[in-house]
Amino acid sequence: MSIQNKNNIKKESSKKVAEFLKNNELHKKDFAQMVGVTLSYVYNLIDETIPFSSRGTTLERIAVVMDILPEEFDEYLIQEEPTPFNKILNTIKEKMKKEKLSTVDFLKNFERKKRLYLVDMLRGVNPIPIDYTEIETFAKILKMNKEEAFELWKERMLEYLKTGKMDIEKNKNLIEEMFKTAKKYLLK
Repeated sequence: MSIQNKNNIKKESSKKVAEFLKNNELHKKDFAQMVGVTLSYVYNLIDETIPFSSRGTTLERIAVVMDILPEEFDEYLIQEEPTPFNKILNTIKEKMKKEKLSTVDFLKNFERKKRLYLVDMLRGVNPIPIDYTEIETFAKILKMNKEEAFELWKERMLEYLKTGKMDIEKNKNLIEEMFKTAKKYLLK
């Protein structure tokens, strides 16, 4: 590939971001915050005064916010280790699709300081919060009922307990009682 073709590819990526911002009426400052870069970086990226990022994390965050695959950027190099599949994350993404809620619209429901964490959560790097009030916020935004919110939290708690090396089978009765009590308390 010639140098001229490589420059065209990079310009195409910059144009793709600029068009996304325009089409979604998303301010560059909000985009920068969601992606975890500076505002000047976004301006320079769009103005094509700097090369389009080839950093995996940055490209993945940009792709998540834009609701596209990072592979749609020619600058993206596929990571060696795949992101582990997460059933809870998949449930959240399916609900977003069902509600026709873009990532940007989902993120706008949260205070600015939480958005970068959520972008990384949606790309599978950060865990789903374990705090039930956070799960309730997700449920409200995704129009889930209380039962669905509880099931989402229960899955996350089970995942947390397994990660902490709790033997789920040996502690089955304790866990069932814990969830029964939690359900009674949370769904009253």
